[in-house]
Amino acid sequence: MSLRNKILLYFIVLHLVLAAAAVFVFLENQYLLFAVEAIFVISILVSYRLVRALFIPLDLIATGAELIAERDFTSRFVEVGQPEMDSLITVYNEMIDRLRDERLAAEEQHQLLDRIVEASPSGIVICDFDGNVERMNATARALMTAELLAEMGTLRSGESRLVNHAGPRRLKVWRAEFRDRGFAKTFFVIEEMTEELRLSEKAAYEKLIRMMSHEVNNSVGAVRSLLESSLSYAPQVREEDRGDFTNALTIASSRVDALNRFMAAFADVVRIPQPHRTRLNARDLVTRIAALLKPELEARNIALHPDLDDTPVDGDESQLEQVVINIIRNAIDAIGTGGTIDVTLHGGALTIADSGTGISPEAAHDLFTPFFTTKREGRGLGLTIVQEILNNHGFAYSLANRPGGGAEFRVAFS
Repeated sequence: MSLRNKILLYFIVLHLVLAAAAVFVFLENQYLLFAVEAIFVISILVSYRLVRALFIPLDLIATGAELIAERDFTSRFVEVGQPEMDSLITVYNEMIDRLRDERLAAEEQHQLLDRIVEASPSGIVICDFDGNVERMNATARALMTAELLAEMGTLRSGESRLVNHAGPRRLKVWRAEFRDRGFAKTFFVIEEMTEELRLSEKAAYEKLIRMMSHEVNNSVGAVRSLLESSLSYAPQVREEDRGDFTNALTIASSRVDALNRFMAAFADVVRIPQPHRTRLNARDLVTRIAALLKPELEARNIALHPDLDDTPVDGDESQLEQVVINIIRNAIDAIGTGGTIDVTLHGGALTIADSGTGISPEAAHDLFTPFFTTKREGRGLGLTIVQEILNNHGFAYSLANRPGGGAEFRVAFS
């Protein structure tokens, strides 16, 4: 039973008791009895109105609480002409107006934030309270892989890290937290750093190569001139020493020439020209290279399995030949002896997959870094040259381990 009904029941019972007592007291005086009973009826009506007036503000508060609980901030109360009630209604309406305006502002800010997140060129991943991915924008969805998600899980709040992605791509992943309804939630920002880092590395190794070439060429030229001058004195050397003298200077001269060629190979990386594009058949290009490398493949007992269609490509033929040769030679070195290389060309995509040992986790982070090599006599420029040529052509590429073992290099010509 509600408080209102209890109070009304109390007044009714009280008046009935008093009415019964009045009947007993004024039973002999009927006129006075009627007057007293009339007063009791009027008192009951007045009590009812007073109780009703007393509970109207409580009803208003209860109704207002229900509307707020239902998040209905559009309903307003109308003044009833009672000063106390009208004051309460005014306060409630002002509060509801402020709540409605604040909710509208919050919704507009949330919509703006959603649009900014979705349009951001950086990948943004937002997690729920349990740390599971709640939402991500289009950029993050395009970048997300199981490996990247696992790497993100190892970051601490406030930590950022460079992560290798699909071979040559490098991403900067940053983890942070924000408060949502008083509780911490995690979000990640993923930035594509591939081109920025590539250009930075390129500028660094170009400067290094130029400095090395300048110093070596200056020394090589002077040393070679001295060696040639010294050879002219061979007739003046004793006959029994003349052969050793000439042989020593000849060997020194050949080593100077080898050093010169070595530095020229480094300088070629800096001097890669912009591609001279022509319409060429990628199938013919791969077939020529397979024939060129056939003796080396047979010597190592490596079978090359081509599966090629007639894919037209707009590119620099000599530069693309250099790319394919470098990739296949890397596959040969990865296999060593006894293995297979599958060369597939379909739908504008070239895939070169080997049965070698694959890419180790340690090497995966530095594959396209200049001067990094896993070969004992390598110079670490093969993949750098490949990367530079493919970037100049605007062809997408990737290098990763195959599910069944070995590595796979993929180039998209379109």
